[in-house]
Amino acid sequence: MKIWVDADACPVVIKDILFRAAERTGLELILVANQYLSTPPARNIKSVQVPPGFDVADDEIVKRAQVDDLVITSDIPLAAEVIDKGCLALSPRGELFTRDNIKGRLNMRDFLDTLRSSGVNTGGPPALNQNDRQSFANHLDKILTRGLC
Repeated sequence: MKIWVDADACPVVIKDILFRAAERTGLELILVANQYLSTPPARNIKSVQVPPGFDVADDEIVKRAQVDDLVITSDIPLAAEVIDKGCLALSPRGELFTRDNIKGRLNMRDFLDTLRSSGVNTGGPPALNQNDRQSFANHLDKILTRGLC
């Protein structure tokens, strides 16, 4: 199992949790972004810088991720693509995306996108809070424990 991170929009506090988890487990952690990212000096933690552009980082993750890899993303279409490849997808808020819930999440995303396109202000997501961080850490721990057994 490798852990792939859609790192352009991933909160620093979530990256820190991931760095600690990678150091603890020895799993390969790869952050993908269209900007330079500083990572801890560990052999199993890497960053991949992709050219700027719409969905370039997402496309790179989809291309490289393999069955049973874990992808950290809040991007619903990316989560859907990696789930179709047999990967796990977890949001920085701790929501585990699955085959059972991803279609509903895609539909809601598309609906909100349509509202925004017609001028309706749908607001953004709330700030990441302690409950979100705890939920993320708990789900990550469950996934890594299962993956290492």
